[in-house]
Amino acid sequence: MSTKPQLPERSSRVTEGPAALDGLLVVDFTRVVAGPACTQTLADFGARVIKIENPDGGDDTRAYEHAEIGGETAAYLSLNRNKRGIALDLAVPEAREIALDLIRKADVVVENFSSGVMKKFGLDYNAVASLNPRLVYCSISAYGRSGPFASRPGFDPITQAESGFMSLNGFADGPPVRTGPPIVDIATGMTACNAILLALLARDRLGRGQHVEVALFDIAMAMTGFYGMAYLINGQNPGRFGNSPSGSPTVGVYEASDGPLYMACANDRLYRRLVVEVLNRPDLITDPKFASRKARSENKELLRAAIAEVFASDTLENWMAKMKLANIPVGYLRTVEEGFNAPEARDRHRLSRIPHPTADWVPNIETPINMSLTGAIDPVAAPLLGEHTSDILRNTLGYDQHRIAEFSQKGVFGSGKGSV
Repeated sequence: MSTKPQLPERSSRVTEGPAALDGLLVVDFTRVVAGPACTQTLADFGARVIKIENPDGGDDTRAYEHAEIGGETAAYLSLNRNKRGIALDLAVPEAREIALDLIRKADVVVENFSSGVMKKFGLDYNAVASLNPRLVYCSISAYGRSGPFASRPGFDPITQAESGFMSLNGFADGPPVRTGPPIVDIATGMTACNAILLALLARDRLGRGQHVEVALFDIAMAMTGFYGMAYLINGQNPGRFGNSPSGSPTVGVYEASDGPLYMACANDRLYRRLVVEVLNRPDLITDPKFASRKARSENKELLRAAIAEVFASDTLENWMAKMKLANIPVGYLRTVEEGFNAPEARDRHRLSRIPHPTADWVPNIETPINMSLTGAIDPVAAPLLGEHTSDILRNTLGYDQHRIAEFSQKGVFGSGKGSV
């Protein structure tokens, strides 16, 4: 039976003074994963992020089926913390006027529509750059905004497959495997955030903004890392190694008598400590078949079998204690349930609960970034669809109630949940 962790109420921000991005206005046209992951980081550190959604359903992640609380999905809640929400039907001309008014005031625009959508609405970089020369405009796409592949739709697993990244995941005797979490989307969001911060630093020096682009395919290819570089050097197509990079017998999963562990003895010094101090098998270093890294690689199956036999002879906790005493890199192989209930998660205050207007409270996974002077702001749950529409129109754009009512009559805000 699964057990949800007991989530503490989130304590207030420890650091005093401004957040790192106080005063920064971000207009967020993104949806699904990569774009919202980028803008959530900006929002976590004080940027005022205004998330623009179509009033007819909003962000696609609102309909994802992982789990739901208070009418909102886990996917949506996990990617849109600390944002303010406005619902605009960009097919209506007056809605585009509102979007342009927001862009005129913005420091940053982020969009990840399909190619041509922002141009169709007159909201692409070339159309708005002259309205706001200091604007940093970030486009996130599958294959870039120019060139022969710009019009191709693409998603995380497609770019994992096409870049070669997926071919590195799985076991040698099985098919390529996509990662469980959308790792290319998440890495693309991180990279887009870096690109925006770089452009903001450049703006301070140059006095003007610029257009920055990040493409999922490019990120997936970059994430092949040293495997990709090795192919470029030796021309040999890298394979799949399961849980042991390059087939190393001293890196990967082993089974104790009552459960699995993962260890990473990646150099000679660690290997010697492992076989002598932990496994009590000095012959695994004196035997010529295992005396050097090259010899161990040539006899890796034999060595793996010998190590596995020793691990199977004792309990997980006994091995963990011995390995930690010898300072061997080792960890429990946990499920999500076990990881989220683990002491590391609790003692590092990774999880909390925060207020929510329709669910009383929702779970919160803390930002992984810690800053001593300009820490993250107190988290606020992801907005309901169009939750802050009226407030943004009044307080950010200075519209009066009469003008807002006129927009509403013209269908700018839709006719359902996101209308005002």
